[in-house]
Amino acid sequence: MEREQWTHKREYILAMAGNMVGLGNVWRFPYLCYKNGGGVFLLPYCVLALLSGVPLFLMENALGQFTQEGTITCWKKLCPLLEGIGYALMVIRAYSTIYLVILAYSLFYLLSSFASVLPWTTCSNDWNTDDCVELTTPNMTSQHYAEFGVNAVNSTSKAPNSSAVMEFWERRVLSMSGGIEELGSVQWELCACFLACWLACYFCIWKGVKSTGKVVYVTAVFPYVMLAILLVRGLTLPGAWQGVVYYLRPDFTRLTRLQVWIEAGTQVFYSYGVAAGTINTLGSYNKKNNNCYKDSLWLCALNSATSFVAGFAVFSILGFMAHQQDVTMDNVVESGPGLAFIAFPQAVAMMPVPQLWAVCFFIMLIMLGLDTLFAGLETIVSSVSDLFPGQMRQPWRREMFLAVFCLVSFLVQILLVTEGGIYVFQLLDYYGGNGACQLCVALAECVAVGWAFGADRMCDAIKDMSGQRPCLLFKYCWRYITPLLCLASFIHYTVENEPLTSNRGHQFPGWAYGLGWVMALSSVLMIPLWATLNICRTKGSLRERLSILCRPVQEEYSAGLPCQTEMGGPFLHPAQLK
Repeated sequence: MEREQWTHKREYILAMAGNMVGLGNVWRFPYLCYKNGGGVFLLPYCVLALLSGVPLFLMENALGQFTQEGTITCWKKLCPLLEGIGYALMVIRAYSTIYLVILAYSLFYLLSSFASVLPWTTCSNDWNTDDCVELTTPNMTSQHYAEFGVNAVNSTSKAPNSSAVMEFWERRVLSMSGGIEELGSVQWELCACFLACWLACYFCIWKGVKSTGKVVYVTAVFPYVMLAILLVRGLTLPGAWQGVVYYLRPDFTRLTRLQVWIEAGTQVFYSYGVAAGTINTLGSYNKKNNNCYKDSLWLCALNSATSFVAGFAVFSILGFMAHQQDVTMDNVVESGPGLAFIAFPQAVAMMPVPQLWAVCFFIMLIMLGLDTLFAGLETIVSSVSDLFPGQMRQPWRREMFLAVFCLVSFLVQILLVTEGGIYVFQLLDYYGGNGACQLCVALAECVAVGWAFGADRMCDAIKDMSGQRPCLLFKYCWRYITPLLCLASFIHYTVENEPLTSNRGHQFPGWAYGLGWVMALSSVLMIPLWATLNICRTKGSLRERLSILCRPVQEEYSAGLPCQTEMGGPFLHPAQLK
């Protein structure tokens, strides 16, 4: 059967935008701006986006469209020596499915938001302790807020009291145990939410791009509607502008710190979704004459603009929260799950009609995460389908494979919804989704395209497809600038790497760190392992083998002879391989 394509161009744009614009735009970028010099952080972010994010995004998008292949077969045909890039990306994508548990948390909060009184605002519930403090109590003083505020979640010492919102998160939602050694029992309500999220992802992509193309009209557009509503509401709250000023207040001395530039580069990778396989996959469903060059530039601009605007929505609400509690912004600023499940629930509890704003916020979180995660699943399924087209392009076989993969993944990941599940999640997130792994993959991609395939040939291919030749800067980025930045970031990450600790300061046991490094290496090692395997399978001397494996491969031949194609170079004949 022929490979599917997007029905309409707008489906591709929405799918790609939904994949790029995710939770990192809402709960990570604003915090990094605040942490690293306010508005000054935009300078290193934009520079590194231009020199690494945009070139990698364009490269992956164009390769997918040009080869019309998924992640594995794309790199297999482009540069057989580095075929392992595709397999490394599949391992990274498999680990990334753990983020479905974030959607399960969001769904749990969403369902709890329909109660007449938000359950995280009171201390009269079964899960509350005697030390619980209702932060919305009228006679609470600023000293109480500073001592028992939401920022106490990062405290390494046990506070004498804890907030109602934090007890709801830790004791009701997570039922946290003392450590990863104490997994405890399954939280069945959270497990049901987790199952619902897996089912949602399955039915979003079970029919291929035909179903995905329709789902993205909701999952990609709705978060922007919710973000606009929250932005307008946030800016009209008392104290909002205090938060906005705090968000953008420039500190030019931060530009001299290497850590600021490293975090900017990490955010670019995280936000743009490069070196993850999804961009290549979504682009492969385009028609060959689509203007991928213009699309890539506009999509990257949209992603960065969304991150910047989301900061106004986030910090306006945090400013309101600080104003209501009569504390400084330092006591309410949070990043990651702490922002989504502690700070924001506390903030909406202070607003009129809190249930409405809680529902809007958690629906936005679910939609932001959903299209990113089902794009990751589509990457896995399409890669396997392209690897075995004769078997997997039958619709029922694709659906069966996807169902089995989702079921097995769900059963394995039930560990994430146990009492010690949050520790398992932190371990998988820190090592399985390791930023250093993606840096290695991005470096290998640049070598494959910039040197083996050829940056000039890549520019020619983009010109043939889009009618526009890329800016000369991209050629030098693919060959020199981007790989050097990836290498420098990888070295810094390796040198500065610290052992994982939980939010409570809990030290993981030695076996957990060992397991974590096995997970981290399981993706990166795919590249040298497949390179070694392909060298052993190829005939000739070592130099001849490397020369052969660094050239593209064409599987379709006429009269059994190698042919010339639009890539402008010779392809391997199968007889050159054992």
